[in-house]
Amino acid sequence: MSLDLQAKKFLQQISQLNLPPLSSAEPMQARELIAKLRGKELKPEFVASIQNNTIKSQGNIPIRIYTPRLDTQLPILVYLHGGGWVLGDLDGVDHICRSLANQADCIVVSVDYRLAPEHKFPTAVEDAYAVTNWVSNNAGDINGDKTRIAIAGDSAGGNIAAAVALMARDKGEPSLMFQILIYPTTKYGFDTESYQKYGQGDFGLSKEEMMWFWHHYLADVADGQNPYASPLLANNLANLPPAYIITAEYDVLRDEAEAYAVKLESAGVPVKVQRYDGMIHSFVGLSLVIDQGKSAIADIATQLRIIFKENKSVA
Repeated sequence: MSLDLQAKKFLQQISQLNLPPLSSAEPMQARELIAKLRGKELKPEFVASIQNNTIKSQGNIPIRIYTPRLDTQLPILVYLHGGGWVLGDLDGVDHICRSLANQADCIVVSVDYRLAPEHKFPTAVEDAYAVTNWVSNNAGDINGDKTRIAIAGDSAGGNIAAAVALMARDKGEPSLMFQILIYPTTKYGFDTESYQKYGQGDFGLSKEEMMWFWHHYLADVADGQNPYASPLLANNLANLPPAYIITAEYDVLRDEAEAYAVKLESAGVPVKVQRYDGMIHSFVGLSLVIDQGKSAIADIATQLRIIFKENKSVA
């Protein structure tokens, strides 16, 4: 399919700003630029309760807890924002978390894991795991059900979510029902067909930018072979929670995300993959201006309801 008209319009608007390449910026400059570009939703979607908290682990990890209703115990979704492990924060995915809490009828715990390059791999994974474990151990305190916990993330957050699912299996806790990986990066490498097709040009995420992100995330290129950095390279993917994987047609990360789905399925893990044709990387985060982003959030919520309420496989 051709590039979606709304996605094309968004890319044209960004192009007209004549911004310097991300790969030429220092991380702090990039964060400041992203903060300036962030649009403000005039009327954020109402959620019954939103609370900020801090989890004390190896470092202080801010979290934001979204509760759609207070009259009953609810399942929990741990959400990890994207941003190439270098960018991103709680505010950047606030609209996604609000919508998922309401549509999936679950508590959403959004995690502000520590960023690179100040905190290299595996800090982000360890932070996310620490929060997920805290959620399991303290579910009752936030009116949650510890027997119904899922994890999700977009882009680098999807990478971290996949790593946490692996770590939880390896450590034997916590128990996760479901993993939702939204256009995740699953391997340190830049050699797939989607990288060749969309790594250059105006598609929202370039090969050069991904190299910049990985450079800041890894302390050593050898770390890129670690399964917690590159889940696709894990020798054993058995006994992981069922997965729902979203990809975008015009995304450099498309092929590695879909390859991870194939490898999960080969290991006996129930998997549903949904590719959104005509879409670019980050389209779910652009749900305020791209209709397919809204549709994707609704599709995620549907899958969560199935898992949480009926405990059925998504495959």
